[in-house]
Amino acid sequence: MPKRFIIAGGGTGGHIFPAIAIANAIKDKVPTAEILFIGAKGKMEMEKVPQAGYEIKGLDIAGFNRSSLLKNISLPWKLIKSFIQVRTIFSSFKPTAVIGVGGYSTFPVLRYAQSKGIPTFIHEANSFAGKSNILLGKKATKIFVATPGMERFFPKENLLVSGNPVRAAIENNYLSRKQALAYFKLDDSKTTILAVGGSLGAASINNALMEHLGEFEKNNLQLIWQTGKTNADLYKNAAASYKNIWIDSFITQMEYGYAAADIIISRAGAMAVTELCVLGKAAVLVPFPYAAEDHQTANAMLLVNNGAAKIIKDSDAQTELVKTIIELSDNPMEQENMKGQIRKMALRNAAEFIAKQILASLS
Repeated sequence: MPKRFIIAGGGTGGHIFPAIAIANAIKDKVPTAEILFIGAKGKMEMEKVPQAGYEIKGLDIAGFNRSSLLKNISLPWKLIKSFIQVRTIFSSFKPTAVIGVGGYSTFPVLRYAQSKGIPTFIHEANSFAGKSNILLGKKATKIFVATPGMERFFPKENLLVSGNPVRAAIENNYLSRKQALAYFKLDDSKTTILAVGGSLGAASINNALMEHLGEFEKNNLQLIWQTGKTNADLYKNAAASYKNIWIDSFITQMEYGYAAADIIISRAGAMAVTELCVLGKAAVLVPFPYAAEDHQTANAMLLVNNGAAKIIKDSDAQTELVKTIIELSDNPMEQENMKGQIRKMALRNAAEFIAKQILASLS
């Protein structure tokens, strides 16, 4: 009988892409394995997972809304309903093991699996663990973490430092800088800045760039600017007259963006930080201040404390971000030092390692 895996989680690319990478690694090792994803209805996993070739079931679940307590009234009912849905899915699919990667659907799925004695595995992407994962970790078979020092959140005996699984197109990126800049129709003789703020965009980063677009031209810099969906037309109009700026709401082939960039402006989500380490890029990080437990600041400081990146507070982005970028672009030696330090922090082949450990635990 083939091994059957349920992979639960999603909500953001930082959960979905590692989950898909783990699924691919399991299939590479055990081609007969059957894999079913469980996500939250209305979230991006419901689109991205089928695109990757896997089946997904959606739960009627939502997270705790910190900004409006009134919106949490229906939360207990949604949680109860999600457990009923999980029970139905398990009864039909009969998983050998369950893997949680974070996101709304992880808790009910892994909690139910643990109540039935099914082996559970957790991947915690951030350097500050989420509350659900801490709770689930007490009964998990193995917990995979991105960084050392996570014993304060999880039982030490079940903890393995794996790093974060990275998309193959990015981890195995063999594009040259010249090829990548040709893709964006930009000049390969100029220092190039890549700005990314996620699929919805980062208002503080985008507004800071919009207010100082002339500074890039004045300092002979180029900008590849992924704005995200929010207010994309506003930013496109602001940049329309600049020949040194490529702008769009989304970069479909991010490997080109990374290969083209000399310096990267980014939020400090777990996957963004992991990809920067794997690629060895100089980075200026602007952590999202309202992330749960302020985990983006924790992620960023791990790099900053090792001389591997610079950090700008979200509230200071308007005045400090572009100024910091210009100063860094004028200091090639500092860029090289940062690249050297950030490369040292890279953990590669995380998906393969996680798949191997999971399969060994089940044999």
